[in-house]
Amino acid sequence: MGHARKTLRTTAVSAVSATLIAGTALGLAPTAQAASGGVSFVDIAGDGGTVLKANVVTPAGADGSRTYPLIVLPTSWGLPQAEYLAQAHKLADSGYVVVSYNVRGFWQSGGYIEVAGPPDVADASKVIDWALAHTPADARKVGMAGMSYGAGISLLAASHDKRIKAVAALSGWADLTDSIYSGRTQHVQAAALLDGAGTLTGRPSPELQQVFKDFFASDLSTEPDLIAWGKKRSPETYIDQMNKNGAAVFMANGWGDTIFSPNQLAKYYEELTGPKRLEFRPGDHATAEIAGLFGVPNDVWTDTERWFDHYLKGEENGIDGEQPVQLKPRSTGDYEGYPDWKSVGATTKKIALAGTTTIHTNVDSGANGGIIFLSSILDQLAQLPPMASIPLLPRYWAAVWQSEKYTSAQHVRGTVKLHTTVTGTKESGTLVAYLYDVGPLGVGKLVSNAPYTFHGQTPGQPFGVDLELSSTAYDVPAGHRLALVVDTVDSLYIEHNPSGAQLTFSSPEHDTSYVSVPLREQ
Repeated sequence: MGHARKTLRTTAVSAVSATLIAGTALGLAPTAQAASGGVSFVDIAGDGGTVLKANVVTPAGADGSRTYPLIVLPTSWGLPQAEYLAQAHKLADSGYVVVSYNVRGFWQSGGYIEVAGPPDVADASKVIDWALAHTPADARKVGMAGMSYGAGISLLAASHDKRIKAVAALSGWADLTDSIYSGRTQHVQAAALLDGAGTLTGRPSPELQQVFKDFFASDLSTEPDLIAWGKKRSPETYIDQMNKNGAAVFMANGWGDTIFSPNQLAKYYEELTGPKRLEFRPGDHATAEIAGLFGVPNDVWTDTERWFDHYLKGEENGIDGEQPVQLKPRSTGDYEGYPDWKSVGATTKKIALAGTTTIHTNVDSGANGGIIFLSSILDQLAQLPPMASIPLLPRYWAAVWQSEKYTSAQHVRGTVKLHTTVTGTKESGTLVAYLYDVGPLGVGKLVSNAPYTFHGQTPGQPFGVDLELSSTAYDVPAGHRLALVVDTVDSLYIEHNPSGAQLTFSSPEHDTSYVSVPLREQ
């Protein structure tokens, strides 16, 4: 495990280094030299006096005679304060005061990395205080936005600060625990990326260092503390406060986000009672909106500005009249609108998981979720998700069930759900479920997947498993089948199968096993 973690961290550092070079270039990009009032670099006293390095962009001609809506942009995990300069200038040209700041613990800002803890939430309010005191910002028209880390902090801040009237959270999270510990399984590649990036670009707090140590160690005695740590940093925990404050919330994420999966955001979206909008597109973490950081036209950032124009400026641009759930399927270029998340999968089709199948653990069968970022980017750009030859998967290590051949296209929309009965030979274990689109030659393209880990089960005693796979929008062509594959090893996750363990899947008469596939209304 130590060697694997070192390799993952090296990969993470390389990826982050490339991103940082790109991010630094933003400060020099021609797009950053827009006709706004210019940029000034300032120090802002955050919570406890911690110095936050920030930049301010004001509208051209701002002379103190009038006020403007304010947008505050906390930086992403590991990126410098130059991250949003191109977008900040575009927003300033549209009549906003924009303050972007490097979150505590990263780059030149003071303090330690708190992972959106209480000091980060307090910092956001301190930045708003400073902006209202030192810029021509309107205290009645305050918005926050950000990518990734900045998105999560923005949602948390809006839950705690009533002054924030609108939020745009791009590639963020609602439930931090569910994001990197879904199904009680550590998402090891995602965690290694965050760990490596934090070490390279910032100063992890002693608490964070211990959290990562416990996370990778798989020590069950620390699980309650890890869950509590994540809950404190999850906007989902403060949903009642968010609804009470009534901020207008816009969220956008990628279907293949390997850090913050779409499931937890969809659940959070359904619980919001104020103005809201949810957008899902092909891609991995932040890949759909990253081009906008260079000033390139980008539909995510375009909708972000439209959101603020309506809810901060009061412009009648029609965004509030559109279907609030907007989905771009992975296999087509057209957006689909829905009145709410529950309407996405209007009907369901079940695939029976008949019979009894036993598999051995500890070996990757060849079915897997791919590599963080790389696999989902290939799917985004070339519609090439991870693939596997379904007929050649070794049944010694993989359980396989297939549907009939479909005579018409199947438009999978929403969250695929697995229900089955499992009997293990050990008290702990891990399984990973994959749904594949299988063509005539038996080659399967990954539609969705999810891990599941159990502890404390009685060996030889059957127990029920209910598992939600990652939400998606995927079109299965006519003449293809769907296949469910279950194995026990995937490099995206930490495995909890003792050596030599076996897992048996059955479908009792009184509780049959199945996969429920949500489909768009035909």
